[in-house]
Parts: sequence; C-alpha cells; structure tokens
Amino acid sequence: MLLASDFTYLRDYFHSSLQEIVNIATERSSEQALKIGLLVFIANDRENYSKRPYDEIRAVARQAEKDGFDSIWLPDHLFYRNPGEPTRGIWECWTMLAALAEATQRVELGTLVTCNSFRNPAILAKMATTIDEVSHGRLILGIGAGWNEPEYQAFGLPFDHRVDRFEEALQILKPLLHDGHVDFAGQYYQARNCEIVPRGPRLEGPPLMVGSEGGPRMLKLTARYADLWNTGYMGKPETLAERRAKLEAACRKMGRNPATLGITALIGLWFPDLQEKKPKFFDNPLSGTAQEIAAAIRGYTELGVQHIMFQCEPYTPEALKRLTEALQLYRARERDPRSSTGARV
Repeated sequence: MLLASDFTYLRDYFHSSLQEIVNIATERSSEQALKIGLLVFIANDRENYSKRPYDEIRAVARQAEKDGFDSIWLPDHLFYRNPGEPTRGIWECWTMLAALAEATQRVELGTLVTCNSFRNPAILAKMATTIDEVSHGRLILGIGAGWNEPEYQAFGLPFDHRVDRFEEALQILKPLLHDGHVDFAGQYYQARNCEIVPRGPRLEGPPLMVGSEGGPRMLKLTARYADLWNTGYMGKPETLAERRAKLEAACRKMGRNPATLGITALIGLWFPDLQEKKPKFFDNPLSGTAQEIAAAIRGYTELGVQHIMFQCEPYTPEALKRLTEALQLYRARERDPRSSTGARV
C-alpha cells in the first residue's frame, strides 16, 4: 500500500517522470488483467460517404467477439459536417447499441462517448438500464459534455453552458444508475422523485465512464462522479503520463483514493502503408508492426490502464486483421513471459 509520503511529487507533478507514474499505478494494475476493445464504426464511409449497412456493423462486432476482444464501442454523433465537404451521416448510437446487445453474447458494450446534451439524463439512465438488461449486464455508459457545435445547431439542441449542464446531468445519472432513485431540481434539468423501475441485472447498475482530455473542471467532475475515466487518442504510452498525473491530483483533492477510479484510454491506431494520409484527428497515433503494437499495449498496463479501446485507421479488413494479430501476440506474451513481442515503442 502506497503512503502519503510517496506522493510528494504532486507539488510539481507536471514534471513527474514516467517511472513515478508507473509507481502510482502499481496498486491498480495488479488487480486485474487489461481489457482490450474495438471502436466499431457506424458512420458513412469517410471516402465516398456511402451508407454503412447494419449487416456489416453486426458482422464486425461479432467477429471482434470471436477474435477475443473484450469490448466493442460506439461513437455518439448525429452527423459529421465540415466546411466544403458533404454531410457525412451516422446511425443513432443507442438504437444501434441495443441491436448489438442482442447480436453478441460475451463482449462488453459501451458508448465512446455519448453526448450529454443529446438526451435528458433521466431518460438516458432508463435507456442504459434497459440495454444492461438486454445484454445481461454488459453495458458501460461512457459520457462526455459534447463538442461538435454543428450537430447542436441542426438538431435544435443547446450548446451553451455544456459543462454546467453536464455537472447537473451527472447528479441525476449517478444515483439513478447506482441506487435507482433521485430527487433533483437544477437550472437545466429536473428529476423529481424519479425512479428506475424495474432495475437491471446489476444491483449497482452499469458503470459510469466520463470522457475527458484533462481540463481541470472535467477532471474534477470525473473524480467526484465517475466509476471510470476515459481519455482519448493516445498514441505512445508516455502521452498518457501528464493527463494521468492531473487526474491523480484531482482525486486526492476530492479525498478519493485514485485506485478506486478505473482508467481507460482510446488509442488511435494508424497503418501508413494502408492509408497514406494520417487522419487529421490523430495527433500522435500508434503505428507499427503487430509486435510493436503488442509491446505498446504492455506499456499501457504499466501505467495502470485497465481498459484500452482501439480506433483503427483505415477501417478496413486488413487493418482490423493486423490489430487482431497484435491482440493475440499481447495475450500470448501475458501467458508466457518468455515469448517475444518486439521492442517497445
């Protein structure tokens, strides 16, 4: 058990070494094996804008389950609209999630992440409980404050005070998911004597995962309300260190043991030989052979990450095959430490 004296580095945590972050992670990382998930695309094709049919989405989800992935994840958007480009469509996240809950048997299912302002938080808690029932307790509710203003404008949703709205929503979601009851009256949301009846298969409800890139207020809300924290578009494991240190500090300031908050990370994975142009939303993607990717996965475990999700670019059968090979190499290495997965990135 680490003592308070072991954390004196917090006064200058921005300069913390990777080894110090590794030491903090020891308590958590020893408790469970790393879970590995796949972000399943439900949007139109990025190149030709063609519709992605449900049969294809279901097939990818089922194949991921067969290949040994621990989870599948869906993004939550209403469309993608960039200046000078056609509108790129996407299926509604929660409807698709319900379908995949029925189409799969083992994998966990989650939103990465759902946009708070798209749905009333009490109704969202009801939806999440229902899907948790359909999936026999496999749902993880990932949620964030939202960011893509054109969606809000087009669908008549409020874009102002997003973090204020998010804070109120968490005060409704958390007790409804975990206790089944809340009585709340805020500036933006009301849920008076609200109950979730019937309850789902888990007494404590599905876990609540907050997505944040490390802003101080969002980290404070994560430390107060979340069961899991997700940070996105990591590449090499070292990229996580600074954000992780800030989260540790936010937890301790809140009086929370950081080891009680699960750490998850969305990893941008890019294969340059299959897609020449790097995706513009990837600042520092992970690239390399299956051996190098497997080694990077191992690096995340040393930071105490419990669950990683891969966004694979390009989203093609060959790229997904390579990711599966890396997953299998990593698992083989965990079973037999004498096996080699190549140099770490």
